[in-house]
Amino acid sequence: MTIIVTGGAGFIGSNFIFHMLEHHPEYRIVCLDKLTYAGNLSTLKDVMDRPGFRFVRADICDREAVFRLFEEEKPDMVVNFAAESHVDRSIEDPEVFLRTNILGTAVLMDACRKYGITRYHQVSTDEVYGDLPLDRPDLLFTEETPIHTSSPYSASKASADLLVMAYHRTYGLPCTISRCSNNYGPYHFPEKLIPLMIANALNDKPLPVYGEGKNVRDWLYVEDHCRAIDLILHKGRVGEVYNIGGHNEMANIDIVKLICRELGKPESLITHVTDRKGHDMRYAIDPAKIHRELGWLPETKFADGIRRTIRWYLEHRDWWEEIVSGEYQHYYEKMYGNRGTV
Repeated sequence: MTIIVTGGAGFIGSNFIFHMLEHHPEYRIVCLDKLTYAGNLSTLKDVMDRPGFRFVRADICDREAVFRLFEEEKPDMVVNFAAESHVDRSIEDPEVFLRTNILGTAVLMDACRKYGITRYHQVSTDEVYGDLPLDRPDLLFTEETPIHTSSPYSASKASADLLVMAYHRTYGLPCTISRCSNNYGPYHFPEKLIPLMIANALNDKPLPVYGEGKNVRDWLYVEDHCRAIDLILHKGRVGEVYNIGGHNEMANIDIVKLICRELGKPESLITHVTDRKGHDMRYAIDPAKIHRELGWLPETKFADGIRRTIRWYLEHRDWWEEIVSGEYQHYYEKMYGNRGTV
């Protein structure tokens, strides 16, 4: 079995590669990654020389490069993690999100059609459903929830999902889609909420929180997500969408305060900044379908997962400090430095 994993040098993709190499050592895993700002080759350093693993640097929008790789590897499965994924960046520059997230997906599926595969899996997001009201905790996203996007990022991911289903219906491509809630855990790029707050708190820097910080997210430990995708690849029904959620709803401000407590840092570091445009208030996933059909349930409670995550960042400062010192720092100043406090 040969699996091409796109975006494998990123956060969730790299954790998925580690999971597959551990649980399916007989498989050949080929990582295809463009190594944009969020792709970090050092994340994969421990597996680069491992038998059965290959890294290829290329853009999923590069049709010639993608088709050449498929010709060389003849993959059985493709798992597409490759995506521009930060909402703020999509507001600043929508076009790159449309190119990678939509056109790149089309290139991959065209290659799958030409060379033949047993499964193409699209890793999507709960953000395609829009948001839910804070005062209706009974409401959850299901696979039947209508698409209702709020940002160029979520619109690009929803477009890719629709394209995947069109390829399945029109060409018979064996596809599945998963839509996950917010992931957290090791190797999370330090522009996202949890790693950003950990890194800033450790350096006694301000902790920028959008608005009042009341936005609620359902948090999913990344290893639980990887287990779910593994199950979908091997047992999921072709043509289906599976929601993957953590049953861990938390307001952003509560997460930031929790991180302060765990690190022994004062809450006075918290700085409320002007809110994001079109900021979704609440995400919450109902994972009943994947539990019913595949037996999957999240195993990691947030209290345990966040401590594990904080410990990882304490023990791997060299990994994230190298990132923070580079291009990301300029982006951080652009996005947060001039917003002003509220």
